[in-house]
Amino acid sequence: MMPRPEVSVFIPAHNEKENVAPLMDKVAKTFADNSIDGELVFVNDGSTDGTKEEAEKAAAKYDFVKVINHRINLGLTEAFKTGFDHVSGDVIIFLCADLESDPEEDIPKLLAEIRKGYDMVVGWRQGRRDSKIVASKIYNFVSRRLFRVSAHDMNWIKAFRRELIDDLPLRSDWHRFLYILAASQGYKVTEVRTGYHPRKRGRSKYGLTRIPISFLDVIGLKFQLVFSKKPLLFFGGVGSVLVGISLIFGVVFIVQWFMKTFHFRPIVLLASMLFLSGIQLFITGFLAELIVTQRDRIERLEKKLKKRSD
Repeated sequence: MMPRPEVSVFIPAHNEKENVAPLMDKVAKTFADNSIDGELVFVNDGSTDGTKEEAEKAAAKYDFVKVINHRINLGLTEAFKTGFDHVSGDVIIFLCADLESDPEEDIPKLLAEIRKGYDMVVGWRQGRRDSKIVASKIYNFVSRRLFRVSAHDMNWIKAFRRELIDDLPLRSDWHRFLYILAASQGYKVTEVRTGYHPRKRGRSKYGLTRIPISFLDVIGLKFQLVFSKKPLLFFGGVGSVLVGISLIFGVVFIVQWFMKTFHFRPIVLLASMLFLSGIQLFITGFLAELIVTQRDRIERLEKKLKKRSD
């Protein structure tokens, strides 16, 4: 078996032909100047501009480069999944292909924090100037408040230990939440200030239209992290409110009955529906708790089997 490298630099790319050669050269120089035993896993996500050919030229030039190609553009989350399947280093460093981050500056910074004992470190762009900076600040502010994390630039370059791959679920567009997911799992996370270099070649693939999607994903992630472990907390809470309201109506109806002022009204039907809906939510929460319990048992069994296979 080939010895496992210390570092796997993972770079996904879509239509970044002009940046591939200088990017590979910078990573090679970084490895050499810092005596880093590393590899570069380059995922070409269905590029149509010659990125594939440039990457394969670099792979022929540098023996530490691995190139994996998607036939079509599958998106960044799928590129992450593909990259995670092919990295072999003890530390994974994610960089962008647009050279807005400089590998010569940022790889040593990220790796230094990991060597201090952190499980994940994310870069914090300094001097950033682009059209999405305001939206980014709002997004990061909301994320810090919702998830009680301290990072200022969560959707940027990052480094993390290999074992995190198995504990971080990746659904569509959830690559942005790796830092949040790691923190929620109890991993030791931090951030480090990095430089920012405006794109010189190629075009950005992400526009302002993604902002609403990002905020919906944030809300969805918060819901999952809070209630996936204790679904009865949500369903039972809502059910209690509905049952409580219906019982208040019931007391009013009983008083009216004894005072002989009770008349069947639509609000009586509403109270009955609220009561039944509340009970149904309780039952749903209980069934969800049973499902979560079984899922936890399966996860523990999978971890035991993996330890035995390792």
